[in-house]
Amino acid sequence: MLNHVVLMKFSDPEDAPAARDLLEGLKGRIGQIRELTVGLDTTGSALSYDLCLVTVHESADDLRGYQDHPAHLEVADWIRPRLAARAVVDHES
Repeated sequence: MLNHVVLMKFSDPEDAPAARDLLEGLKGRIGQIRELTVGLDTTGSALSYDLCLVTVHESADDLRGYQDHPAHLEVADWIRPRLAARAVVDHES
């Protein structure tokens, strides 16, 4: 399994709940997603990011298929201009 972890810091943290809803809407729409979890930060510390997305994929090819899927690209087009920072880690489990 390949775990895709994305941390997002929004220019306006109030955008995080809408981003969560859009990302959760990808469940069942993209066959290459085995699991999808979205969490919002609850502490608001100076080091915190606003949103954490974790998707699980069978392979690197499935991750690329998810990233290139039109539904994902549509959500990404909404999120990207609102981001102040983003960090990504892909790891095997």
